[in-house]
Amino acid sequence: MTSAVTTAPDPREGPRRWGAAFAGIWLFYLLNPLGAAWEKRDTAAGWIGIVATLLFAGLYLGAFLWMRWRRPVGTPFRATPSTPVGAAVVAVEVVLAVVICLAVGQEGTATAVYLAVLSVICLPSLWAWASVAAVAAGTYAATLVVDGWHQDTGLLFGILVAALAIWGISQAINRNIEVLAVREENARLALSDERNRFARDLHDILGHSLTVITVKAELAQKLFDVDPARARAEVNDLERLSRDALADVRRAVDGYRELTLPGELARARMALEAAQVEAHLPNSTDEVPTELRDLFAWTIREGVTNVVRHSGARVCTVTLTPTSVEVADDGRGASGPVTGGNGLAGLRERATAAGASVVTTARQPGFSLRVVTT
Repeated sequence: MTSAVTTAPDPREGPRRWGAAFAGIWLFYLLNPLGAAWEKRDTAAGWIGIVATLLFAGLYLGAFLWMRWRRPVGTPFRATPSTPVGAAVVAVEVVLAVVICLAVGQEGTATAVYLAVLSVICLPSLWAWASVAAVAAGTYAATLVVDGWHQDTGLLFGILVAALAIWGISQAINRNIEVLAVREENARLALSDERNRFARDLHDILGHSLTVITVKAELAQKLFDVDPARARAEVNDLERLSRDALADVRRAVDGYRELTLPGELARARMALEAAQVEAHLPNSTDEVPTELRDLFAWTIREGVTNVVRHSGARVCTVTLTPTSVEVADDGRGASGPVTGGNGLAGLRERATAAGASVVTTARQPGFSLRVVTT
């Protein structure tokens, strides 16, 4: 039997690989100084130009790839090596560019665009733009003062546009990274909130039930020799309580948003607190028979929802007994007969199926929703 081994994707694949390809394509413009040097291959200046151009291209591409590959995935685009290393790379490239210009003439000024791009990539913003300005000014001045060179405003424009383009791309990448980081943080916080809410609901579902089960178990143990009939009744209660608690936990785990009586009380408390309504809720659901727990849970959900949405109440009270549940508030009440919407109609259907009835009462002040077994 073989097992599949899942490996994490290489962070150097995908966008980083294509980025290297694009960087290599843009070296096409170094063919001008390389061609000029090749035409002078019968002289020492020509071979110096060839070697310097190849070294310039290799260092440019190598620095670009090294900085991109060293940057951890998800970090800002300009998470570059330390400033001294970046400055050293730019300085070496400047020296090579000067050598190329001395060897082949004005064709060597094509290296100025690469110097500007490398400055933006390698250096902090202030230093980068100072370097770009120096490269642009120095190259343009050279075209004005060096004998045999002609003025080239197009090159000046190309230097500035290339620097702005790389800076703009880096800013866009950084913004995208920040957006992704915010999304991941929001997802993490949402997951943490759901875990906390589930823990609270589980505590509300099990906390009191387990306490009652423990007390009843201790009582039954003491009554075995004194009052066997009562001890048997306590054991029967233990079985019912444990089955109800187990059913509530299973429904909470399987669907989480499935309806349970303890869970509805927990959510009612949170909803009323969020609406700034003082909540008076029962601490126990143990007296409610198993067959009525779902109906009473639906009643609490419907009643509390109406309190939060429509009543304008300051206080809401939920009362549970083995045969009834009531949700009452001190809000504005109802101005006429209560017919109810889909929620109340559905509750009446459930109540009828369970052999119970729904009673709505407009009070002064307030409103009461009550479900009573008949």
